[in-house]
Amino acid sequence: MAQFFSVHPANPQPRLLKQAAQLLRDGGLAAVPTDSSYAVIARLDDKSAADGLRRLRGLDERHHLTLICRDLAQIGHFARVDNKQYRLLKAATPGPYTFILEATREVPRRVSHPSRKTIGIRVPEHPVTLGLLELVGEPLLSTTLIPDGETDALNDGELIRERYEHELAAVIDSGACPAESTTVIDLTGDEPQVLRLGRGDPAQLGIA
Repeated sequence: MAQFFSVHPANPQPRLLKQAAQLLRDGGLAAVPTDSSYAVIARLDDKSAADGLRRLRGLDERHHLTLICRDLAQIGHFARVDNKQYRLLKAATPGPYTFILEATREVPRRVSHPSRKTIGIRVPEHPVTLGLLELVGEPLLSTTLIPDGETDALNDGELIRERYEHELAAVIDSGACPAESTTVIDLTGDEPQVLRLGRGDPAQLGIA
């Protein structure tokens, strides 16, 4: 049964975030608000939790999972970033963008794309998620909370609890967040390529 945490969207209560962080450390999945819909998250080094995340979403190993990081500095430990990519990331983070980058050896092979050895990376602009990342002390594995077989991301904590109360360890509710997914941009080629257009505007980053 999922524990439900009702937190302030701008000043989340540390006591509640600490309880949610412990559930993640214990191997649970959590639904959290971001600047672009809700995401479901798990610890990066917890294989069973990562498997549960894929199972909840109905994803196979070819679907890119995403590491949510608390800042740009943390990204460099888990993705290879050249100077051109760094400038783009600096302009886009924090924000509603996910970037596909070459994974470093710090990323478990079972998490990166099996053939391309790439990983999604993002820094969300939401106090609740950033506060949780600070408490956990490491990036978290995530994917947009889109129900299996559907196309729209969920953005209502109460509805998420009703729908996934037996699959999740925690639902962190801070009110409705945007109902759009992130914009996904592949940075592994010669030029950035938009793979999914979402809430983030590529034009603001100079990408056609």
